[in-house]
Amino acid sequence: MSGKATGRLYGVGLGPGDPELMTVAAVKAVAGADVIAYHCARHGRSIARSIAAEHIREDQIEERLMYPLTVETTDHPGGYRGALDDFYAEAAATLAAHLDAGRTVAVLAEGDPLFYGSYQHMHKRLADRYETTVIPGVTSISAAAARLGEPLCEDTETLTVIPGTLPEDELTARIAAADSAVVMKLGRTFPKVRTALERSGRLEGARYVERAFMAGERTGALANVDPASVPYFSVAVLPSRIDAEPAEDPARGEVVVVGTGPAGAPWLTPESRGALAAADDLVGYTTYLDRVPSRPWQRRHGSDNKVESERAEMALDLALRGRRVAVVSGGDPGVFAMATAVLEVAAEERYADIDVRVLPGVTAANAAAAKAGAPLGHDYATISLSDRLKPWEVIAERLHAAAAADLVISLYNPGSRSRTWQVAKARELLLEHRAPDTPVVVARDVGGPQEQVRVVRLTDLDPAEVDMRTLLIVGSSQTRAVPRGADGRTVAWTPRRYPQAPADR
Repeated sequence: MSGKATGRLYGVGLGPGDPELMTVAAVKAVAGADVIAYHCARHGRSIARSIAAEHIREDQIEERLMYPLTVETTDHPGGYRGALDDFYAEAAATLAAHLDAGRTVAVLAEGDPLFYGSYQHMHKRLADRYETTVIPGVTSISAAAARLGEPLCEDTETLTVIPGTLPEDELTARIAAADSAVVMKLGRTFPKVRTALERSGRLEGARYVERAFMAGERTGALANVDPASVPYFSVAVLPSRIDAEPAEDPARGEVVVVGTGPAGAPWLTPESRGALAAADDLVGYTTYLDRVPSRPWQRRHGSDNKVESERAEMALDLALRGRRVAVVSGGDPGVFAMATAVLEVAAEERYADIDVRVLPGVTAANAAAAKAGAPLGHDYATISLSDRLKPWEVIAERLHAAAAADLVISLYNPGSRSRTWQVAKARELLLEHRAPDTPVVVARDVGGPQEQVRVVRLTDLDPAEVDMRTLLIVGSSQTRAVPRGADGRTVAWTPRRYPQAPADR
């Protein structure tokens, strides 16, 4: 018995409501227990007990664990949470008395005992003291999918389970980022859940299930549900989109330019995840497209990195046909990336009615700065060293100006196989204004498998170590670099206060 008391505790999952969906194990546990315990509101009725009623004997002891409150306010000194904690402690003590007397106690739970269930509060307080068996049950999620007759997930899709009690902005972000989703705990939360579905562009495909496998069951399109009619025992479902067939309606066509950050999935915002998942077509440089999961309902249009205008035109032409198109860009699409190319082409009269949105991403400078410390803590300039789209004379003039103004400078596109001299020339120009020991962050493949971030002196910057996957951040006269931690890693930062700045008022 491992030193535990002699009584045995059962957490019994009863399924979603139909007694026929109780498992054989659940029926045996209920029928064989000495004590049947169940949670209920102050009216004393228990859905869990009604599910198991035909298996409860007259000679069994019944313990009603009656909540002192549900959603109303309380004058308890610990507030709502404090009142419930006290209730759970008292309920656990009631069950412990039976267990100490050697009785078998079955705590009934709708659905599954450890999935948003009241039983879990007893489990946390008793399972370490008594022999415990948890009997799983069919969850409301599975019941809802069965009643809709639609798969929740297929292939590589993921399922997100979301409580409707979250703040609206959080609901919107999580719904937008989900492949498939189920939103629990509706009732009073339904209006904000509906708003979140609409804001995230998912209302059209949302389904509603009320009291699955219970009396009064209702299913249908969530957009058509009267908010005043929604009870707590209902869920919103965003089912699998594997077999979705988007209609080519010119009125729905749009282009969304999405920034994937420096290395894909870990850097994506929820909004960007949602836009990528919702798209009918993905257009982009093949390297960036490879960062986006393949989804059966989407078409992918990859190309090399030198045809930005052609990619933009393709995306806009697809949108004219009524397709929802995501143009995939690395980093932030508005920083030396695809947003400008798309908007330039979209300025043509034939695309005037196409909605173009730009979603931000973590740009390479911010990612590199975070890895190095905080070198962009004060004013800074961002300059591309690529002379493919502007002459070197313009680049040199801007380097001189930024350096003379004592700005930290982040340098994009510093070198490639065809551009090998620009870094050395930039270092030469910068040394006319900066001390040789000025810290320079050399960040390569940030977020990727070959990530390497170092801080070197400006005079020691080696152009041979810089390629197209590298970003440089050149410090100002105030930027500091010091070793920190057990490994002595150099951390760089630029103070927010400049010398001789007036005191805060």
